[in-house]
Amino acid sequence: MKFIAIILSFLLCNPIFAQSNKQIYEASNLSSEVKKHKLVAILPFQGQISYKKMPKGFDAEANKQEEKKLGRNLQEGMFTYLIRKQGSYTVEFQDVEKTLQLLRKAGKLDNLEEQGYDSLAIILGVDAVIGGSYIYEKTGSEAGAIAKAVIFGVGGSTASGSLTMKIYNGVDGTLLWRFFKEMTEGTFSSANELMERMMKKVARNFPYEK
Repeated sequence: MKFIAIILSFLLCNPIFAQSNKQIYEASNLSSEVKKHKLVAILPFQGQISYKKMPKGFDAEANKQEEKKLGRNLQEGMFTYLIRKQGSYTVEFQDVEKTLQLLRKAGKLDNLEEQGYDSLAIILGVDAVIGGSYIYEKTGSEAGAIAKAVIFGVGGSTASGSLTMKIYNGVDGTLLWRFFKEMTEGTFSSANELMERMMKKVARNFPYEK
């Protein structure tokens, strides 16, 4: 009985069971503006990866490339989720490959943070753009998390972070909606799984939900 109590205590204290903070902002003209939107583009997310304990042989350039890959994966993950449920939304979402192609052709892909969202909407030919960021801190070793999975039957937490998603009006580039949530990523998580979890939390508050 004591052993079972220890296991239960561990599971309840494990970060993957912890509640995360959630914050939502809505502009006063959100409802009237989203009714005008027909086509929405999803931008690559801004990824930021840090370490609670810096690994040996840390390569800053490799980390930068990993951040870029993370941002693209989250963009793809969100698009995949939304098109699977296209009938649930009042707008259509531009294929991310087309979004990337247009941004690359305009020479804007590598400096999105310097662009106005109204300018990006014109380049992409859309009524609104969705942007976001994921600040990600690796907090534990994957080997340790896998060991927990073997012993206790659950995946441990290897990282924590905060995910922000924003919707900008294409006409004037103003922020219409912002969603922020602290996330915990387990050993076997992918960008698609992470986005799936987030969108399920967003569902009732997503402005384009029918």
